[in-house]
Amino acid sequence: MTASDPKTKSISLKDYGIKNERAHYQLTPDELHEITIKKGMGREASSGALAVSTGEFTGRSPMDRFIVKDEITEDKIWWGKINIPFESDKFDALYDKVIAYLNDKELFVRDCYSCADPDYRMNIRVINEYPWSNLFVYNMFLRPDEEDLKDFEAEWTVINAPGFYAEPEIDGTRQHNFAILNFSKKIALVGGTGYTGEIKKGIFSALNFILPVYKEVLPMHCSANIGEAGDTALFFGLSGTGKTTLSTDPLRKLIGDDEHGWTKKNSVFNFEGGCYAKVIDLSEEKEPEIYQAIKKGAILENVVMDDAGVVDYTDSTVTQNTRVSYPIYHIENIQEPSIGDNIKNIFFLTADAFGVLPPISKLTPSQAAYHFISGYTAKVAGTEAGVVEPVTEFSACFGAPFMPLHPTVYAEMLSKKMKESGVNVWLVNTGWTGGPYGVGTRMKLKYTRAMIHAALSGKLGLYTYDTYHIHSVFGVAQPRECPGVPTSVLSPRATWNNDDAYYKTAFKLSNAFRHNFKKFESYANEEIRRGGPQRYAF
Repeated sequence: MTASDPKTKSISLKDYGIKNERAHYQLTPDELHEITIKKGMGREASSGALAVSTGEFTGRSPMDRFIVKDEITEDKIWWGKINIPFESDKFDALYDKVIAYLNDKELFVRDCYSCADPDYRMNIRVINEYPWSNLFVYNMFLRPDEEDLKDFEAEWTVINAPGFYAEPEIDGTRQHNFAILNFSKKIALVGGTGYTGEIKKGIFSALNFILPVYKEVLPMHCSANIGEAGDTALFFGLSGTGKTTLSTDPLRKLIGDDEHGWTKKNSVFNFEGGCYAKVIDLSEEKEPEIYQAIKKGAILENVVMDDAGVVDYTDSTVTQNTRVSYPIYHIENIQEPSIGDNIKNIFFLTADAFGVLPPISKLTPSQAAYHFISGYTAKVAGTEAGVVEPVTEFSACFGAPFMPLHPTVYAEMLSKKMKESGVNVWLVNTGWTGGPYGVGTRMKLKYTRAMIHAALSGKLGLYTYDTYHIHSVFGVAQPRECPGVPTSVLSPRATWNNDDAYYKTAFKLSNAFRHNFKKFESYANEEIRRGGPQRYAF
C-alpha cells in the first residue's frame, strides 16, 4: 500500500457544496502517517510517532472563536469576550468562500462520534484539508466500527481549512483565522490555523451547550479514572496543573484525560477516544504512561528533534505548548467502555505560583461551587529575564473558553450533583511551596500523588478538629497528616518560615479571588457566595 494509492474508498461531498473527487474517506492511521511524510508535512520521530508543525498558531486563539447569534442561541448564550457573536449572513458568506477554496484541494474525511455513553452519542463528520489533521481526528474522537458506518448519519460537521485565510474587513472576523460554531446548521467552521486543538474544542464547546440545555448532563473540562473498587475520580484543572499526569495512574484505569459528561443517572462518560497531552519537560521517569504512548499512530506537535528524530522535550524554542495526541488505547490501563459510575472524589488542581494554598485541602459544597466558578491557577513568566512575579489566572469552571452558558449554570448543576452523590471535593495545589515562584520550589510530584492516593483510599481520616486545620485566610480544611508526605509540607505557612510575608501574600491572593468573583455575584446563589476566602485583614 502506498501513500498515493490508499486502498480505501472515497466519498461524495456534494451535499456540502464540495464538488471535487479527491476526498479520501476513513483512511487508516498508517496511510495518513505515510501521506503526511510523502507530502513533506511531517517527519517520523525515533519513537515512530509523526512530528508536525502547526504553523503560525501553536495554541488556541480565544479572541477568534465565535458563535452564530440566531434564534437558538440569542437568549441562551453568555455573550461577551468569551462567546463572541457572529452574524448568520456573514457565516453563510464565509462558509461559501471556504467551500470554494476546498474545491481545489485533496481532502481527508472521517466519520466519528463523541460521547462514550450510547444514550448521548453524537455522530460527527470531519472534513480536513491536511492528512495529519485527519489523523488527529482519528486519535481524538471515538471510532465507529464498520457496521456503524453502514448507516452513519452525521449530526454535526467540522470543516477544517488551515490554509484558508479570511479577510476580516469583508468576512467579519477579527483576523485571518477563525473558529465558528453554528448551532442551527450544526457546523463547526475552522480556518486559518493548523492548531488541531481548535477541532476538538469546537465540538467540546458545542456539547457544553447541547448537553445541559437538552440532555440534563453536566459537561466538564476534566479527566477521570476509576479504581479497582469501581470508585470514579474526576480531576479538574487548567493547562499545566497536572490534569493528564495525575489521572494517568498505573493503579487506576483511565476513563479519559480532558472532557466528560456527568449524567442524571449519576455516571460519567468520556467525550473522546484519545488523549491530547502537553509534553514540555516530559520524561519517562516522571510520566511513564504518557511517554510510552508516544509511538506509531501518535502525533507530536511543535516539538524540536534532531536529525535522528530524537525529541528534546525540554526545548520550548517553538512553544511551551508542545503536545502529543494519541488514541486512548495507547495507554495500557484503560476503562472500556470509557464510562464510570460511583463518583466518590473530585480534585480541583491549581498550580499556585504564590505558594500560599495548602497542597491538599477538603472543600465544603459551597466552597466547591465557589472554586469551580473561580477556576484558579497562576502563570509565571519564567522565560522572561528578571520577571518572577506570579500572575493569577481565573477560568470559570476550569474551562471558560469552552463554556457557552453562564458559569453559574454549570456551578449549580455541579453543586446539586455533589450533594446527591455525597462526593468528596479536594483542592490540590500542584504549584509552589516554601515561598512564591522565584523563592520557593515546585511541589514534588511524588507528594501530590501520595496525597491523592490517600484521599482516594480514605487515609486522610475523618473531618475533625484533631485531623484537620481550618486555614485562617481561605477557610479550607487542610489535613494535619498524610501517609508518604512530611507533616511540614502540609502547612504552607510553615514552609515559608516567615509568617508576615506568608499572610501578606495569602491575603493578596484572597483579594484576587474576591475581585474576580464580583462579576458572578449577581448570578450566584447565597450558598455559592459563602464559599469564598476571607477579606483582606492584614
